[in-house]
This record gives sequence, structure tokens and C-alpha cells, in this order.
Amino acid sequence: MTASHSRTVLVLNAGSSSLKFAIFTPSDDADGLADLCRGQIDGIGAVPRFKASSPDGAISDKLDLDPVQVSAQPGAMAFLLGWLETHFPGLVGLTVGHRVVHGGVSYSAPVVIDPTVRDALNAFKPLAPLHQPHNLSGIDAAIEAFPDAAQVACFDTAFHRNHPWVNDTFALPRSFYEEGVRRYGFHGLSYEYISDRLKGSWSELAAGRVVVAHLGNGASMCAIKDGISVGSTMGFSALDGLPMGTRCGQIDPGVLLYLMGERGMSADEISNLLYKESGLKGLSGIGHDMRELEASDDPRAAEAIAYFVFRIRRELGAMASVLQGLDGIIFTGGIGENSAHIRSEVLTGTEWLGIEMDKSANAASAEVISTPTSRVKALVLKTNEELMIARHCLRLTEGRAAAAE
Repeated sequence: MTASHSRTVLVLNAGSSSLKFAIFTPSDDADGLADLCRGQIDGIGAVPRFKASSPDGAISDKLDLDPVQVSAQPGAMAFLLGWLETHFPGLVGLTVGHRVVHGGVSYSAPVVIDPTVRDALNAFKPLAPLHQPHNLSGIDAAIEAFPDAAQVACFDTAFHRNHPWVNDTFALPRSFYEEGVRRYGFHGLSYEYISDRLKGSWSELAAGRVVVAHLGNGASMCAIKDGISVGSTMGFSALDGLPMGTRCGQIDPGVLLYLMGERGMSADEISNLLYKESGLKGLSGIGHDMRELEASDDPRAAEAIAYFVFRIRRELGAMASVLQGLDGIIFTGGIGENSAHIRSEVLTGTEWLGIEMDKSANAASAEVISTPTSRVKALVLKTNEELMIARHCLRLTEGRAAAAE
């Protein structure tokens, strides 16, 4: 399959056990971009599987990969680059956009990666140990594969960098804040995309007070006022706030002191516990996949779901307080977009906030799941972080090109 590759954008999202990609090509759309192909490698380091598809149906691949060759990100990237060369030979004139989880204090907007930026991003590894090393591995592999391409880092923390100080700090000695111990917030590319969707289709909500619930294997909520993030359930790391697939969410710091002092657990052991063995997986003792838990008749699965819902409802009230009112709630992410049961459990009994759920619309996963008389709109919107990254790449590289003329 061939295509015109001028202004083509390859988006890479390298995670701990997955590698997602998308290719965008020039179009007459408002963005000047059309989705050419997307896919992912899952199960890296265990049972790796590859899938890719194109909107026109010309590509529809599903493959089991060699677990020895795809035991880590470099092997996954090598396979993907070979596959791309087969299906899109001679990719030239492209920009490569990377999802980078942490931009620290320094980066509040996308940036073209040079050696200085690469070194700075490496310094953020302790702030996002589950994500940042893999993001950087993807960057290094892409630079080697496409040495002449502009490489752009787009940050999950950037959308939250305008928080008021009180939403950004911890009650620690101020010197810690100055050195970067502060609330960063994450899932910013998803929230930015949803904010842009509202501007295009729901202008009254875009100018109002909305809470977006990004619910998936990673989960958080964001308070957005007039298109700007003013509060997030996540803080210094991607552990805070809501319980997630394998991450604990909010926890009393005293628990960590107990684990160190009374159980003798090391920092690495605690990190593994909080990042990989907690959340829905730890609570249920079954697994981290919400679909599996919803299908289970094990009471522990129901209890894990109940805790997940309880924390969402608790944070919904907190985010509404940050906003000093509420005009809309938007569900997105894998669970938010696909689980009518979770949405129903979250919204049942929220009439005090002004939300009236339309049960039939919710069951059908309609875009609007509130009643016509509901004071607060409830929407289900599919997020598209890859398109958000591609938009940033196009704007940044075209801006640089114009400045150079």
C-alpha cells in the first residue's frame, strides 16, 4: 500500500507492555489530517500480539508474534518498523509524534526533540517509572529509524500546567515544590482532545464547567473551566486519585511508612505493589480487566467494581466543588466509552448535582445520556489521543517551517 507521505505524521505511544501507533496523512479535513492506519502490539514480554487496520479496509492484520523477539520495547519497535516498511515503503517527509507521559515543570507544550530535550526527559524517569523509560525507548528507536524526521514530544502533563497554585502543591516545605514535588496531573492529551471536541460540537459546555472522566486501565478525572484544566485527581505520579487496573489510586502515606517500617518492604517492592498488584486486580484477586470483572459472579469482583464507582462519585463531587458548579460530565476512555453499567452506577443518585440520566440512552451508549430536562449534560465521547498528537506535530513543524522562510 502506498500513499503520498508529504506532511505524514507517525504517532507512537510506547508503554510498559504495549506499543500503539497511528499514521495520519494529508486531507481536506479541518485538521488537514486523515487517519490512514492504526494498530498496536499488546502483551510485550509475555504473549505478544499485533493488530492493525485501515479505515478503507485495505489493511486488517492480526498476528501472534515471537515472544523471544518481542520480549521488550526494542523488539516490538523493530517488528513495527519492518511492518511499516512493507505496507508503507519509503516513508519520507514525515514527522514522528511521541506520547511522553511526563514533561515535568519545564514542558507545558509539545516540543521538537533534540539532545538537550532528550536528556531532560530522561531526568523525569523517577516521576513516571512505569511509563517514561518506555516512552524514551520509542523515541530512541524512531530517531534511529527516521534520522531525518522531526521528532516531537507531546506530554500528558502539559494540559494541566496552568492549575492554580493551591491545586498544584502539597502541604510540604516550600522547597520541595520549588524542586518539582507538585501535582502534575496526567491523561492531558485525552482531556485536551475532549476539550477540542466540545469547542466544535458543544460550545456551551466548552465555555462552561465540565468534569471529564477518563476511565480505562489508567483512570483519572479532570475539572475543566472554559477549556482550561483547573483540577485533576492525579497528582505527583500516575498513582494518585482513582483506583485503576493495577494501580492503587489514593492511599494514606502512613500505609507506605507502615510497609517500610513494619513489613520491611523496599522501595522497589512497594513500587511493584502500588503500580502492578493493586487497583482492580488487587481488590478482586481476579484480574484488572473491567469486562472480566463485570462478567464474574465472584463477590470480590463486585466489591472491586463498587470501590471503583465509589471513588469516581467521590471525586465527581470534589471536582464540582473545584469548579464551583457543574454544567457537564463527559465519560471517555475504554471503560467510560463502553461500560453502560459503570456509567449507570456512577450517575445513579447524582440528581443533587443536577444530573438526570436517561437509562435507555445510556444502555445504548448514545452520545447524550442525560435527559432533555437535565440541568447538567452527561455525554459519552470517544477520545483520540493519537489525533491530538498528530495535530500538535503538524502545528509545531509547520510553524517552524514558516519561521524559517
